[in-house]
Amino acid sequence: MDKKKIIFNCGWELFHSKGFKETNISDIAKMAGIAVGTFYNYYSSKEKLFFEIYMKENEKIKKRIVESIDMNQDPVTLVRQIVEQNISAMNSNKILKEWYNRDLFRELEHYYEEIKGDDDSIRSLYTGLFKKWKAEGAIREDIDDELLPAFFDSLAYIDTHKEEIGVRHFPQLIQYLAEFIMKGLTDFKK
Repeated sequence: MDKKKIIFNCGWELFHSKGFKETNISDIAKMAGIAVGTFYNYYSSKEKLFFEIYMKENEKIKKRIVESIDMNQDPVTLVRQIVEQNISAMNSNKILKEWYNRDLFRELEHYYEEIKGDDDSIRSLYTGLFKKWKAEGAIREDIDDELLPAFFDSLAYIDTHKEEIGVRHFPQLIQYLAEFIMKGLTDFKK
Protein backbone atom coordinates (compact mmCIF):
# COMPACT_ATOMS: atom_id res chain seq x y z
CA MET A 1 0.00 0.00 0.00
CA ASP A 2 1.37 3.41 -0.88
CA LYS A 3 2.23 5.92 1.85
CA LYS A 4 -0.47 8.40 0.87
CA LYS A 5 -3.15 5.72 1.29
CA ILE A 6 -1.67 4.68 4.64
CA ILE A 7 -1.66 8.30 5.83
CA PHE A 8 -5.25 8.71 4.60
CA ASN A 9 -6.41 5.55 6.41
CA CYS A 10 -4.63 6.48 9.64
CA GLY A 11 -6.03 9.99 9.46
CA TRP A 12 -9.53 8.59 8.93
CA GLU A 13 -9.19 6.32 11.94
CA LEU A 14 -7.90 9.09 14.21
CA PHE A 15 -10.37 11.74 13.04
CA HIS A 16 -13.19 9.24 13.42
CA SER A 17 -12.20 8.24 16.94
CA LYS A 18 -10.72 11.48 18.35
CA GLY A 19 -12.14 14.22 16.15
CA PHE A 20 -10.30 16.90 14.22
CA LYS A 21 -9.16 19.06 17.10
CA GLU A 22 -7.73 16.21 19.19
CA THR A 23 -5.82 14.70 16.28
CA ASN A 24 -2.44 16.09 15.32
CA ILE A 25 -0.01 15.36 12.52
CA SER A 26 2.44 13.59 14.79
CA ASP A 27 -0.35 11.17 15.85
CA ILE A 28 -1.11 10.43 12.21
CA ALA A 29 2.57 10.04 11.30
CA LYS A 30 3.20 7.74 14.27
CA MET A 31 0.24 5.52 13.41
CA ALA A 32 1.31 5.47 9.75
CA GLY A 33 4.88 4.56 10.68
CA ILE A 34 6.38 7.60 8.96
CA ALA A 35 8.23 10.74 9.97
CA VAL A 36 6.25 13.96 10.36
CA GLY A 37 8.22 15.45 7.46
CA THR A 38 7.06 12.59 5.23
CA PHE A 39 3.46 13.55 6.00
CA TYR A 40 4.08 16.91 4.32
CA ASN A 41 5.26 15.17 1.14
CA TYR A 42 1.67 14.00 0.69
CA TYR A 43 -0.51 16.60 2.43
CA SER A 44 0.18 20.28 2.97
CA SER A 45 -1.69 20.30 6.29
CA LYS A 46 -3.89 18.38 8.68
CA GLU A 47 -6.81 20.40 7.28
CA LYS A 48 -6.10 19.24 3.71
CA LEU A 49 -6.04 15.60 4.83
CA PHE A 50 -9.23 16.05 6.83
CA PHE A 51 -10.93 17.71 3.86
CA GLU A 52 -10.07 14.79 1.56
CA ILE A 53 -11.34 12.33 4.18
CA TYR A 54 -14.50 14.40 4.67
CA MET A 55 -15.21 14.45 0.91
CA LYS A 56 -14.71 10.69 0.67
CA GLU A 57 -17.15 10.14 3.57
CA ASN A 58 -19.61 12.50 1.91
CA GLU A 59 -19.37 10.56 -1.37
CA LYS A 60 -20.11 7.29 0.45
CA ILE A 61 -23.17 8.77 2.14
CA LYS A 62 -24.42 10.23 -1.15
CA LYS A 63 -24.05 6.85 -2.85
CA ARG A 64 -25.86 5.09 0.00
CA ILE A 65 -28.72 7.62 -0.11
CA VAL A 66 -29.10 7.43 -3.89
CA GLU A 67 -29.17 3.63 -3.77
CA SER A 68 -31.77 3.51 -0.98
CA ILE A 69 -34.31 6.08 -2.24
CA ASP A 70 -36.57 6.11 -5.28
CA MET A 71 -35.13 9.15 -7.05
CA ASN A 72 -38.27 9.49 -9.23
CA GLN A 73 -40.57 10.47 -6.36
CA ASP A 74 -42.20 13.86 -6.19
CA PRO A 75 -39.70 16.56 -5.17
CA VAL A 76 -41.22 17.21 -1.71
CA THR A 77 -41.11 13.54 -0.65
CA LEU A 78 -37.70 12.94 -2.21
CA VAL A 79 -36.02 15.90 -0.54
CA ARG A 80 -37.56 15.09 2.86
CA GLN A 81 -36.06 11.59 2.63
CA ILE A 82 -32.66 12.88 1.50
CA VAL A 83 -32.56 15.44 4.30
CA GLU A 84 -33.58 12.85 6.89
CA GLN A 85 -30.92 10.36 5.77
CA ASN A 86 -28.25 13.05 5.42
CA ILE A 87 -28.80 14.38 8.94
CA SER A 88 -28.93 10.85 10.35
CA ALA A 89 -25.61 10.06 8.65
CA MET A 90 -24.08 13.31 9.89
CA ASN A 91 -25.12 12.60 13.46
CA SER A 92 -23.68 9.09 13.37
CA ASN A 93 -20.37 9.96 11.68
CA LYS A 94 -17.92 12.14 13.59
CA ILE A 95 -16.07 13.12 10.42
CA LEU A 96 -19.23 14.37 8.70
CA LYS A 97 -20.40 16.14 11.83
CA GLU A 98 -17.07 18.00 12.17
CA TRP A 99 -17.87 19.88 8.95
CA TYR A 100 -20.51 21.85 10.84
CA ASN A 101 -18.03 23.06 13.46
CA ARG A 102 -17.84 26.77 12.57
CA ASP A 103 -14.15 27.16 13.39
CA LEU A 104 -13.14 24.12 11.39
CA PHE A 105 -15.40 25.05 8.49
CA ARG A 106 -13.66 28.41 8.18
CA GLU A 107 -10.33 26.61 7.92
CA LEU A 108 -11.64 24.17 5.31
CA GLU A 109 -13.87 26.40 3.22
CA HIS A 110 -11.16 27.35 0.73
CA TYR A 111 -10.49 23.66 -0.06
CA TYR A 112 -14.13 23.29 -1.04
CA GLU A 113 -13.76 26.21 -3.44
CA GLU A 114 -10.84 24.40 -5.11
CA ILE A 115 -12.91 21.33 -6.07
CA LYS A 116 -16.06 23.01 -7.39
CA GLY A 117 -16.02 21.06 -10.66
CA ASP A 118 -15.19 17.73 -9.03
CA ASP A 119 -17.76 17.71 -6.23
CA ASP A 120 -19.53 14.42 -5.57
CA SER A 121 -21.09 15.44 -2.26
CA ILE A 122 -24.63 15.50 -0.91
CA ARG A 123 -24.70 19.16 -1.92
CA SER A 124 -24.02 18.16 -5.53
CA LEU A 125 -26.97 15.76 -5.31
CA TYR A 126 -29.28 18.65 -4.35
CA THR A 127 -27.76 20.86 -7.02
CA GLY A 128 -28.33 18.23 -9.71
CA LEU A 129 -31.91 17.63 -8.64
CA PHE A 130 -32.69 21.36 -8.58
CA LYS A 131 -31.25 21.84 -12.07
CA LYS A 132 -33.32 18.92 -13.34
CA TRP A 133 -36.49 20.18 -11.68
CA LYS A 134 -35.91 23.72 -12.96
CA ALA A 135 -35.51 22.42 -16.52
CA GLU A 136 -38.76 20.46 -16.11
CA GLY A 137 -40.56 23.51 -14.71
CA ALA A 138 -41.20 21.68 -11.44
CA ILE A 139 -39.66 24.36 -9.20
CA ARG A 140 -39.40 28.13 -9.18
CA GLU A 141 -37.09 29.66 -11.74
CA ASP A 142 -36.56 32.96 -9.92
CA ILE A 143 -34.21 31.56 -7.27
CA ASP A 144 -30.52 31.47 -8.12
CA ASP A 145 -29.04 27.99 -8.69
CA GLU A 146 -26.36 28.63 -6.04
CA LEU A 147 -28.96 29.57 -3.43
CA LEU A 148 -31.14 26.47 -3.84
CA PRO A 149 -28.80 23.96 -2.14
CA ALA A 150 -28.04 26.52 0.59
CA PHE A 151 -31.60 26.06 1.87
CA PHE A 152 -30.72 22.46 2.68
CA ASP A 153 -27.23 23.22 3.94
CA SER A 154 -28.97 25.39 6.52
CA LEU A 155 -31.03 22.44 7.78
CA ALA A 156 -27.86 20.60 8.80
CA TYR A 157 -26.69 23.72 10.65
CA ILE A 158 -30.03 23.93 12.44
CA ASP A 159 -29.66 20.29 13.47
CA THR A 160 -26.29 21.04 15.05
CA HIS A 161 -28.03 23.60 17.27
CA LYS A 162 -30.90 21.43 18.38
CA GLU A 163 -29.93 21.74 22.06
CA GLU A 164 -30.46 25.49 21.88
CA ILE A 165 -33.73 25.16 19.95
CA GLY A 166 -35.06 22.24 22.00
CA VAL A 167 -34.17 18.60 21.37
CA ARG A 168 -37.78 17.50 21.82
CA HIS A 169 -38.63 19.24 18.52
CA PHE A 170 -36.25 17.12 16.47
CA PRO A 171 -36.36 15.45 13.97
CA GLN A 172 -39.88 16.72 13.25
CA LEU A 173 -38.69 20.34 12.93
CA ILE A 174 -36.16 19.40 10.25
CA GLN A 175 -38.74 17.33 8.36
CA TYR A 176 -41.26 20.16 8.42
CA LEU A 177 -38.68 22.74 7.37
CA ALA A 178 -37.60 20.55 4.42
CA GLU A 179 -41.25 20.13 3.46
CA PHE A 180 -41.98 23.87 3.79
CA ILE A 181 -38.93 24.76 1.69
CA MET A 182 -39.88 22.28 -1.03
CA LYS A 183 -43.53 23.35 -1.04
CA GLY A 184 -42.36 26.94 -1.38
CA LEU A 185 -40.24 25.89 -4.36
CA THR A 186 -42.88 23.67 -6.00
CA ASP A 187 -46.25 25.29 -5.17
CA PHE A 188 -45.41 28.53 -6.96
CA LYS A 189 -47.93 27.98 -9.79
CA LYS A 190 -50.96 27.66 -7.55
